[in-house]
Amino acid sequence: MHKSIIALGIESSCDDTSIGIINVDLKDNLFTSQGLTSKKIGLVTVSQDKLHKEYGGVVPEIAARAHSERIDMCFKKVLEQSKVELDSIDIICVTAGPGLIGGLLSGVNFAKGLAFSTGKPLIGVNHLVGHALTPQMTNDLSYPYLILMASGGHCQYLAVCGANKIERLGTTIDDAPGEVFDKVAKMLNLPIFSGSEVEKYAKKGDKSRFSFPLPLVNKNDCDLSFSGLKSSVRRQVDYLAEKQSGLYVNDQKDICASFQEAMKLIFENKTKKALELFSKVSSEKEVSFSLAGGVAANETIRHSLKELCKELNVRFSAPPLDLCTDNGLMIAYAGAQVYLGGYEDSLGLSPRPRWPIDVDHQKPIGFGKRGRKV
Repeated sequence: MHKSIIALGIESSCDDTSIGIINVDLKDNLFTSQGLTSKKIGLVTVSQDKLHKEYGGVVPEIAARAHSERIDMCFKKVLEQSKVELDSIDIICVTAGPGLIGGLLSGVNFAKGLAFSTGKPLIGVNHLVGHALTPQMTNDLSYPYLILMASGGHCQYLAVCGANKIERLGTTIDDAPGEVFDKVAKMLNLPIFSGSEVEKYAKKGDKSRFSFPLPLVNKNDCDLSFSGLKSSVRRQVDYLAEKQSGLYVNDQKDICASFQEAMKLIFENKTKKALELFSKVSSEKEVSFSLAGGVAANETIRHSLKELCKELNVRFSAPPLDLCTDNGLMIAYAGAQVYLGGYEDSLGLSPRPRWPIDVDHQKPIGFGKRGRKV
């Protein structure tokens, strides 16, 4: 058994091409509740924001081509940055799903080429598991812990009891929160169609001017819904545009502030219910809660959940902002866990656009434009 292994992680499931390298220490805590001790060696991430900006969302065909053009460059850069030779890498880990099929194909085929040419083990990683294990990699969390994974493609409350034992406690039954943030930015014709721009405008707005709905907050579970909130914002924008023959900057700021406040209240309410449910399945005296995914970068939501945990005497953690979004390090870390559990893939590995993290607890609800949410 190695004293340590070097893992390469390749991520290309959506609109970020990212490759990371970590060193996993096996001396002290292999197969313990603390997970693995790891050290970042290198990380290169290239965003496609500028390519998709004018379309108001990610265009799959453009994303796929950008991944195929950039993945080799990212690989060369991360080797140069980390000063690691390809022969020194022990395992090749790659996001095999869920995600956009074109991007997944780029990453999986590149990883298979590396594995074939070097003879290194190939590990296909569930993108959601990568996010779920990130707080353990960055904050040294012990199993079990509760995590809210909120991004542009997903929103789930997960009880993480082990790398291969993750139970879904709740999910969005329609839209993902990050997607709604981006669509609100587009409705308001903000300079950038992204959640970060909504947050920027919200800081200067009046959060009490508009009263937007809080879907499912009165339902005694931790499932979420954002479609009704999005529609309500749309109606308010249309009403003001017709009444005033357009929107003023103050309208944009106040709508952003009121919308963000509604999102904050939804997450506070549902997180409280998720913690109550998690405490029933956890035997640990100290409950740990973590926030991950792109929405974790929102300062208002992040601070409100941190304060909620403080009030409930729950340990709060959130990965650094650059590791909240899609990145190769989380894939390398999750892949190392899978490999050390005794599993690796063949060169027949195929991408999986749909790959539920918890097959046993999938609910027959939540159909979006592209089918049931994972």
